[in-house]
Amino acid sequence: MTEFKSDYSDPDLTKAVACLANGDGGVLLLGVDNAGRIVGARHRHRDHTDPARVAALIQNNTEPPLAVQVTVEWIDEREVVRIDVPRADPGPVGTKKGTFTRRALDSTGEPGCVPMTAHEIVSLGMVTRGQDFASATARGATMDDLDPAEFDRFRSRCRANGDDLGTLSDDDILKALGLVPRDAPVSLGAILLFGHDDAVARWVPNAEFLFQDMSVGQQAANVRIVGPLQRVAEELWSLIDQRNDTTELVVGLHRIEVDLIPEKTRRESVANALVHRDYAALGPTSVRISDSEFVVGNPGGFPPGVTVANVLEQSRPRSPILAGAFKRAGLVDRKGKGVNEMFEQQLRAGREVPDYSRTTSDTVVLSVPLGAADLDLVRFLQVWENDRQRPLTLDELRVVHEIKAWGSATSTEIAESLGLLPPTVRTITTRLIELGILEARGTGRSRRVHLTARFYDLAQDRNAYVRVKGADALQQQRMILDYVDAYGSIRRGQAAELCQTSPEQARATLKRLVEAGDLTLVGQRRGARYERPR
Repeated sequence: MTEFKSDYSDPDLTKAVACLANGDGGVLLLGVDNAGRIVGARHRHRDHTDPARVAALIQNNTEPPLAVQVTVEWIDEREVVRIDVPRADPGPVGTKKGTFTRRALDSTGEPGCVPMTAHEIVSLGMVTRGQDFASATARGATMDDLDPAEFDRFRSRCRANGDDLGTLSDDDILKALGLVPRDAPVSLGAILLFGHDDAVARWVPNAEFLFQDMSVGQQAANVRIVGPLQRVAEELWSLIDQRNDTTELVVGLHRIEVDLIPEKTRRESVANALVHRDYAALGPTSVRISDSEFVVGNPGGFPPGVTVANVLEQSRPRSPILAGAFKRAGLVDRKGKGVNEMFEQQLRAGREVPDYSRTTSDTVVLSVPLGAADLDLVRFLQVWENDRQRPLTLDELRVVHEIKAWGSATSTEIAESLGLLPPTVRTITTRLIELGILEARGTGRSRRVHLTARFYDLAQDRNAYVRVKGADALQQQRMILDYVDAYGSIRRGQAAELCQTSPEQARATLKRLVEAGDLTLVGQRRGARYERPR
């Protein structure tokens, strides 16, 4: 994050630096206007700016004291003050006068500093200090505020999951999960997991959950749930399951049911929302179903270190205590790879992958498209993986799904679309070629891959292979015609290089263009070239 400012007073400078620190940190440049023009910074200490004194000013006027690095640079004979601001750790950081701000987008989409609310200060402070919200004391709560039926529910789930917590007493379960604070008998996590409804509403008032069904032709549903998390998860799953449709697919002698919302997606999306939400943040967790998408919205943004770009690689629970309890009860994936499982199950069902693009610093939004399933892909996976006894990995599935959507693509195109490194994509496509799922055409950077005839044979759509191959031929013809229109003529060697094919393939393509009347042959042998008819 880099912020420009032509000038700041000392108090405003301190607030701006604290604001950056309460996000991911960044760089503040004084002497550069909002358009990025160098206008020069004013001297802050008579006839010059002393970097050490600027750093001391910031450190002495922030709480806790924030150490920054300040340098003065000359650009186009104008002075620019650069302030490198680290992420608040621990945080949050405020001014000595008690002002706490954070970075956010305003109503026009421009970044700026906005005041932090009390719950945001508490939440950020706990996260940056490594404190788990679930371990905090529920002041005044006793064991009577916990529901024995919820302990029984937890024990039953643990036994079904093969976990030894299923044999322990209520007190021992709380101790094993780390839910007994030092100075009180009951923690907020114990209330969230095992509390009576009125106890949850009293000690964790933000633990509110909404289910909405907005599908056309369905009776509208708007259900509010407040209660212990195990029961909330089961109620939300039941509401989703009641509205989940299936498509029956026959593959050989087997009948396969393809869910509108795959089971892993239904389970993990809800469980992850309950475990990873920020219970200090205002607002309910919402689960919505419409004709076009299944959406789960969660207050609090991603935990630190997790972003939309790395959500498949990073797994950092906001509350390790709640995550551990859910894992032991079999409510979430034990390996901590629930998001990856959702992506994989969506692809195996021939559906689009989950989308997190609407996520902000305040809310995590998971959207799952509910369009028609790609049954050809489902057929192929069922037959191929059964024959080979080798399931495709998540990244292999993503590449196959992407290439099927494109028809054919280069490694660079696939990498940009999937957010993977080009060398990674090249490794995956090479492996898929060796497995007989992909085949390549061309060489170098123009090398394109598409699905093989075997894929479409197993998918029971042989005509699609012909269409894909035909699309490549048509694309090559279009490239040649565009070249001739731009440069007047083309030779066979130039056509082969342009289309990344052999000279014999290029000659065949040029011959087809001549026969179609799009080109005419001028000259012979080495002097032969192809032009547009006059």
